[in-house]
Amino acid sequence: MAPSRLENGVTGSMEWSVHACPSQIRREVGAVFPSLGSADMTHLLIVATCQHSAMDLVQMGDAVDVEKDLLLEQFMAWAKPLCERLMAQGHWADYIDPCSGLPMVHQEGQVVYAEVEALSVLQGFKTSNAGCCKILLHPKWGSAVYPASMFTTAPLEVLMAAVATLP
Repeated sequence: MAPSRLENGVTGSMEWSVHACPSQIRREVGAVFPSLGSADMTHLLIVATCQHSAMDLVQMGDAVDVEKDLLLEQFMAWAKPLCERLMAQGHWADYIDPCSGLPMVHQEGQVVYAEVEALSVLQGFKTSNAGCCKILLHPKWGSAVYPASMFTTAPLEVLMAAVATLP
């Protein structure tokens, strides 16, 4: 059973939901962000995002690569200023590069964040195997989905205020 969402919404074409870091993935998240102490982990919020793709992202080819690049740019344009606002207020924040699975701000570790597995835990989404990769199956969009995540220790109210300032 997926943990209850603390908040959710839509910004542009991106769905997002905020979750307290559940015990099922706390150890993995701690390995991705080794500078976070156990006290920080108890207050860590995960913002899981999903963008609807114009095509099935399991496919390969130039058109899929262009689509993935566009969705990556849209996520980065949302996550980077959000993290900057939160950090300017003295809160820890980071986001994952969906291409590498590595943190963009706190780069002291080399452990990859498993977006698909985490979204399966956080949202209860189903997954499927496509060759050697696990793919996320959005309940409405199927595999035409681009997942990405950001993290913060800011209180929920501060996070929501920062999200509200984004275009």
